[in-house]
Amino acid sequence: MMQISIDSASNKHSLINVMHRFIAAANNMDETIMVPSLLRDVPLEEQAASKVEPNNNQEAPCPNKQRDMYEHYLLLKSIKNDMEWGLLKREMSSGASFLEMAVKQEEQQSVTGDLLPDENSDLENQFHYHLRGLFGVLSKLTLQADHLTNRYKREIGGGNFMR
Repeated sequence: MMQISIDSASNKHSLINVMHRFIAAANNMDETIMVPSLLRDVPLEEQAASKVEPNNNQEAPCPNKQRDMYEHYLLLKSIKNDMEWGLLKREMSSGASFLEMAVKQEEQQSVTGDLLPDENSDLENQFHYHLRGLFGVLSKLTLQADHLTNRYKREIGGGNFMR
């Protein structure tokens, strides 16, 4: 079994640390939100704030696909479970997710030896590109889990969810 050195685990810029922060934030969210159904039909606040922030990544803005805080909560829990347990077979009628299809394609390429020399020589650049993306996504997911937790505390404390 592979040992993780204490130095790499304590480095705040390590992938392991970023993953641990997201999982800890998602666990805190899950422990705090005792009645997730109270999040149904509660709109996300991020929609207005995301339009004001400058887009430093030069990416096209992508609206949230979740309609309410409940769907956002389920998304964060699902991502955490995928990270902890790996890619599980999805019981969705639409079939495999994009990530599952990419893994299957990679497995097929390794079996058939379809890697072209150009693709193989650029593996380091591909790795760094995806690593930066993973850091960015995990950081955003951590902030979203923390925000959802804090908003739940604020809304429940104020009694705003009571109908």
